[in-house]
Amino acid sequence: MSPSSAPSSKQTVTAGFLPDFCTNQVTFVMVLLAELFALVLALRDIDRSSEFWTQLAIISLFVQWVVLAVAAVLCLCKHRLNRLSSFAATVAVLGLTLLITFLFSIAGWWFLEPYPDLTANATSLLRLLVRNLAISSIVTLIALRYFYVQHLWKRNVEAEARARLQALQARIHPHFLFNALNTIASLIHSRPDRAEEAVLDLADTLRSALAHQARITLEAELELTRRYLAIESLRLGERLRVDWQLDEDLPYELPTPALLLQPLVENAIHHGIQRLPEGGILSIRIERQPRRLRITVANPRPADNATARPGQGIAQHNIRQRLQLAYSTANPLEIIETPERYQITFAIPLEERNPALFS
Repeated sequence: MSPSSAPSSKQTVTAGFLPDFCTNQVTFVMVLLAELFALVLALRDIDRSSEFWTQLAIISLFVQWVVLAVAAVLCLCKHRLNRLSSFAATVAVLGLTLLITFLFSIAGWWFLEPYPDLTANATSLLRLLVRNLAISSIVTLIALRYFYVQHLWKRNVEAEARARLQALQARIHPHFLFNALNTIASLIHSRPDRAEEAVLDLADTLRSALAHQARITLEAELELTRRYLAIESLRLGERLRVDWQLDEDLPYELPTPALLLQPLVENAIHHGIQRLPEGGILSIRIERQPRRLRITVANPRPADNATARPGQGIAQHNIRQRLQLAYSTANPLEIIETPERYQITFAIPLEERNPALFS
């Protein structure tokens, strides 16, 4: 089935199935495939070995000029083509390709024919045009079919990844709320005034933390973390000391998956600092590198390594999966453990790799 025969109910979904012909990657693939196609055509006359390389050169020149011209035209028309339905885009691309093939066939015949007399050689020109246009039509429809199927596959993969991302996001919200309420409960009897203050801070925190947002800005994530630290500082007092190390040129408007930093800070406090009688320093470092942000959270831990308790590792596993889905990273978390210190690092690309997952 060609793209033009797709059901009308899928017109909106499959609109814009064409790749970006302005990119170097797509152009390189087209040139490479065109050269392979030219080689196949030249092998048809392999029995005449003396003329093989000449035939290959002539066919390659013609095919490459057609492919590059088609890529240039489709690049110029990409915005208009992407607004068309799959059927209309297929007809438009096929028509443009055939027109370019027709023009280059006429030009090639004119330059290569020893005596380009149209009346005397009309039959040979007609055979040349029919052959070239037929081959161009078949190859174009095969390519369009490939682009169409690839587009549907990509949309299905993104939809599945988006569903998994939303499920992971929903799982971490109760985890955050449970620990925040435990913190407030521990203050009610001993320090009721601080508990009331914590409730107000929690209300502000929940407004953004429990919102159903797939992504927030880096600035919003930092503000959420600061508010959570304010709640914990009411409970731990001077035992909790935070060392913020932020580069000056951070892109605060960069979209990031929600609740990446705060759960790691929460783990650092609950599994590290609060288990030390003297407390410790929670280090949060965000450094800007050429193509990514590198975020590190480090905390001291008891020397006896008695940090295990039920539920430990859920937040890290959740964050690891969400980073893998959002940025296609195989191993996004870098963990360094020593008997006295625990450090976890992850990176966020400065350019979104899967923006469709956050739409």
